[in-house]
Parts: sequence; structure tokens; C-alpha cells
Amino acid sequence: MVSKEHDHMKRRAARFSVLSNTLLVAAKLVVGLVSGSVSVLSEAIHSGIDLVAAVIAWYSVRESAKPADDDHHFGHGKIENVAGTIEALLIFGAAFYIIYEAVHKLKTGVVVVENLGLGASVMAVSAVANYLVSRHLLNVAAATDSVALEADAMHLRTDVYTSAGVLGGLVLIKLTGIALLDPIVAIVVALMIIKAAWDLTKSAFFHILDVKLPEDEEAVIHDALENHRQQFIEYHKLRTRKSGHLRHIDMHLVVPRQMTVESGHALSHEISADIEKNLAYSHVLVHIEPCPGGCDRCAIECPKVS
Repeated sequence: MVSKEHDHMKRRAARFSVLSNTLLVAAKLVVGLVSGSVSVLSEAIHSGIDLVAAVIAWYSVRESAKPADDDHHFGHGKIENVAGTIEALLIFGAAFYIIYEAVHKLKTGVVVVENLGLGASVMAVSAVANYLVSRHLLNVAAATDSVALEADAMHLRTDVYTSAGVLGGLVLIKLTGIALLDPIVAIVVALMIIKAAWDLTKSAFFHILDVKLPEDEEAVIHDALENHRQQFIEYHKLRTRKSGHLRHIDMHLVVPRQMTVESGHALSHEISADIEKNLAYSHVLVHIEPCPGGCDRCAIECPKVS
């Protein structure tokens, strides 16, 4: 269960992201239309998609915190993965639209950019604002293990670099007078957006397919089992997956056949507690199996069977 404190942290962070994105979209859109800069407009579109993503993130962190019910026995965690995948698709669409508009301007050769100082100022403010907001979101995401907030933070962190790129392009236009640099910068921005969207797709969508936990997290599980190595014979069929911020782990544990049900139950609880202590938001299920006996797999002496 997610604590109420973490739930409130995630919701506050998501609402803050929605507010900051709303202000940035409005500012970039106005400046882009006034200046005629396709790169500034591309940033407005990108921030608009980020606003949609922020709203999705806010909704998903609210819903994912709901406890398991009769229809969702494993909780609602995967809604964060679904939200992240939707966000990635939206970003892909925005990037391809930006490329389309930029290529069109390059083909026609009609590029008029005005009010460069205003456009540069908005990009500078945007880069600083997005850096501060994304850092806050990443901190909250790390504290609460929220996939949706991490995705939202990735969007904004990408905005930091793309805004800086657009700012650099506007400065170059000011220095060189070559307005065609504007759509070229827009294409570079779009390619950066595509890269971020692909990274987000891998982190969000693959968990919908129940991909196993990362190697470093599975190492925590193996270490916990080794701490109890003298109490069981072996383990196998270890399976791991992640649903939103929740980690689901199950395994088969072979124990000496003379071990009582009570002792086996206690051992499974000890192992589960050890894993859950070192791997946050984990639910561990241990299936106990008796050793068939008559083997040389362990140093435990089994009683003779009459």
C-alpha cells in the first residue's frame, strides 16, 4: 500500500506540473505567433503535449493509489504504465508534426522571424523553469517510485535541452541573418523529442508486457535469499514483474522434508520481509516445496523414510 503521505506528494507534484506547463504553453504560443518563428511554435506544441501529459500523469497517480478491489486483485498500478505509453505516443505525434512544418518551410524558402529578443527571452525562461520543475518531479518520483511522474519529468527535462537549442538558433539568426536556421533548429528539436519518446516507451510500455525487474533489483532478491541459505535447500522459478510502482515477486523454495508447516510458513515470511525491506513497494509470494530426499544437493541430513 502506498502511504497517504506519498500519495499527497505525488498529487501535489502532478498539479504543480500542470500549472507550470499551462503558463509556458501560453507564453510560447503568443511569442511564436507574434515572431513567426517555427522553432518557437514547435516548442509551444511540445509544451502543449507536455501539458496533456501532465494532466494524464495527475489522473494516473490519483487512480493508481487506489487499493486492490474485487475487479483489480493486484491493484491499479499499471495505469501509470498505460499513461506513460500514451504520453510517448503523443510526443511522437508532436515531433513528426514539427518535422513536417519545418520541412515545408525549407522547401518553400519562406521563413520570416521577427522579435528575436522576445523569442530568446521566452526560451531562456522556459529552460530555467522546466529545469526546476523537472528536478522537483524527479525527486518526488524517486521518493514514491512513480512511473507517471518520472515520465512527466523526462518530458520537461527534454524541454530544457530543446528550449536551449531553440534559444541558440534564435541567437544564430540574430548574428547571421540566416532565417532558414529556424526550421533547421526545429528539426533538431524534433529529433531530440523522438529520442525522449522512445526512451519513455521502453520504460513504460515494456512493463505492461510484464518484463522482469532490472538486474540490480533482482540482485537484491538473490542477496536476501542467500541470507537464509542455511534454512532451505534451493529456490527456483523466480519470477518478477512491475505494475506501476509495485513490484510483484514469486518463487518456489525447496525446504527439508521434515520441516513443519509452521516452520516453512515462518521462513517464507522472513524471506519476504527481508526482500520487502530492501526493495520498496514489493509484494513477495513464496511457494514452499518439500525436498524429495535421497539426493546429495545439500548438507542437511534428512530422516530415513520407513
